[in-house]
Amino acid sequence: MRLTALLANQNQFSLEGWRERIRKELDNTVDFWLKYSHDTTHGGFFTCIGRDGKVYDELKYVWLQGRQVWMYCRLYRTMERFHKPEILEAAKAGGAFLRKFARVSGGSGGPWKCAFCLTRDGKALKVQRTVFSECFYIMAMDELSRVTGDKDMQLEAEQMMEQVIYWVRVDSSSLGRPQLPGEVPTNSMAVPMMLLCLVQQLTEGRGQEAAQKYGDLASWCVQQILQHIQRDGTAILENVSLEGAELPGCQGRLQNPGHALEAGWFLLQVSGEQQDEELQRTAINKFVELPYQDGWDKEHGGLFYFLDVDGHCPTQLEWNMKLWWPHCEALIAFLMAYNQTKKPQLLERFSQVYEYTFSHFPDAKSGEWFGYLTQEGKVALDFKGGPFKGFFHVPRCLYMCERMLDDLLANSD
Repeated sequence: MRLTALLANQNQFSLEGWRERIRKELDNTVDFWLKYSHDTTHGGFFTCIGRDGKVYDELKYVWLQGRQVWMYCRLYRTMERFHKPEILEAAKAGGAFLRKFARVSGGSGGPWKCAFCLTRDGKALKVQRTVFSECFYIMAMDELSRVTGDKDMQLEAEQMMEQVIYWVRVDSSSLGRPQLPGEVPTNSMAVPMMLLCLVQQLTEGRGQEAAQKYGDLASWCVQQILQHIQRDGTAILENVSLEGAELPGCQGRLQNPGHALEAGWFLLQVSGEQQDEELQRTAINKFVELPYQDGWDKEHGGLFYFLDVDGHCPTQLEWNMKLWWPHCEALIAFLMAYNQTKKPQLLERFSQVYEYTFSHFPDAKSGEWFGYLTQEGKVALDFKGGPFKGFFHVPRCLYMCERMLDDLLANSD
């Protein structure tokens, strides 16, 4: 009995300590982007920001514009200390920039697409033949509609969602990607993950009608993600065939531990909403524990970026680097898994990832986090934002972990 009480006290102390550090990091991260990223001349946000906050490139990436609008709105809507006019106005300005410039004509009467990259003043520079710019546009518009009450934004998000669903599930030809004779149709885990994320966004708090509207899509996304459990349940592979079979070559053997961990907590959210214990077990055992066991660098600590399931050297040059976002996803995944099950080993995993993450990525001198470390854990690239790192993975992780720690501490004896 004494030992149980002692362990409970130690656990309480750890939870409080983690929450205090995470809360401080979230405040500092928000302050960094509020201070350095806003373009007050043309609107939108700079994301190519150096260690000291100086903008080193003025290009604007639509993924990151949408993510920043979403993140500002989510903080404003759900955390009292961020319910500030400056955050709301920044989100509204970012949303206005997106609505004015992000959408580009599909040509030849095709549907509108969203650009991938814009000049500082909003001229389209590059379009990808994928659905991800549209997805982050949807996230931004829907979340912004929630804080402004603008129903037109919500309708716009839902209409673009219908186009994305059509591209993914019916006909992708208008994306402009030619079907080449040697190409094998592929189920890339990123696509059903992204759509599942959007279903959760569009249905949150909107009742049974919204849940029914997207219910079939949500089930499809879950099943598509589960197809990535391969090798008799011993590996998560990033790409599989449309029938759920392993693909040949490097593409088929590719593992992305951070992506699998992110899929894990997406599935945990679904299992929690549906009270599906089997899905919960699968999410934890296959999408949280397995990627951690395979992906953790036992010599230097941290998660590898890419792996080859057969142990070959991955062809991605950055495969052995330690990037910020997989560690963010691991923190969310293990804390969510512990919050749902209260299994001590999951909290121990969280603690290990926490110790590595908070001793390597945050920049105590200039604020925010470094994004790219060597295998040994040294800073390889010292900028705070770039074409792929913006105001998203770090604050989303800190925000979600703070809220989960609040719940754990509120419900502890």
